[in-house]
Amino acid sequence: MAAAAAAPLSAAGPTRLAYFDDMWALRSPATVLSHHQEEGGRRAVVLDATIFHPQGGGQPADTGVISAATGAAWRFLVEDVRVKEGVVFHYGRSEDAAGDGCKPELDKGQSVTLEIDAGRRSLNSRLHSAGHLLDSCMTNLGLHLEPGKGYHFPDGPSVEYKGVIPPDQLQDKKTQLEKQANELISKGAKVLVSVYPYDEAAKLCGGALPGYISQDSTPRIVKFGEYPGCPCGGTHVADVADIGNLKVTSIRVKKGVTKVSYSISP
Repeated sequence: MAAAAAAPLSAAGPTRLAYFDDMWALRSPATVLSHHQEEGGRRAVVLDATIFHPQGGGQPADTGVISAATGAAWRFLVEDVRVKEGVVFHYGRSEDAAGDGCKPELDKGQSVTLEIDAGRRSLNSRLHSAGHLLDSCMTNLGLHLEPGKGYHFPDGPSVEYKGVIPPDQLQDKKTQLEKQANELISKGAKVLVSVYPYDEAAKLCGGALPGYISQDSTPRIVKFGEYPGCPCGGTHVADVADIGNLKVTSIRVKKGVTKVSYSISP
């Protein structure tokens, strides 16, 4: 297939995020809107809808395969996924599964099947849910610090909070936080994720939403059992028990920010 110039973002329109509808779907149909080569040589596929989670919100991108729904012997191996102005770009490379040297064609309007790497998605979801669970545990321990950035990647996941824990309490809070988290994991609780009208979303999140959430929007809220929810665009486990054992590896305080690092069982 000849390399084409990247299509304007507005030409494709926003990509429907199918994982908003079904967070645990690992396979799904879609329609190709564009297959092009960007500056720098990276090939990108744009679809009408996707179950691939793009990197963002502290969560890594999904990886997997896009294949022809007709059974043609080619695959597009998705190695990275990013979102720009509402359009999701699947980056990767084409593979001739038949080995006959035929160049894979991927045309606008073509039906394809999406399949994501189940193991990677599961790990990313567990790590993301573990970060949110720590928010609830912090509150349970009387540490009413404002949640900040989350880094839910396998290479050193962490969550940050605005505010500090006194130095002489760090070790005790680390122990208590880990104990509290594993008690909640042991008990389990259903994880509810859905899109709500602004006012209803605010009620689910304890009465208020962060200032960056527009009052004209319909926020997506994740809620663990009876605990207050919070806005989130990521993927999560179906039940808190699915997180597995959690270990708080360190708590550090620097420049008015408390950083809690953690890990989960394989």
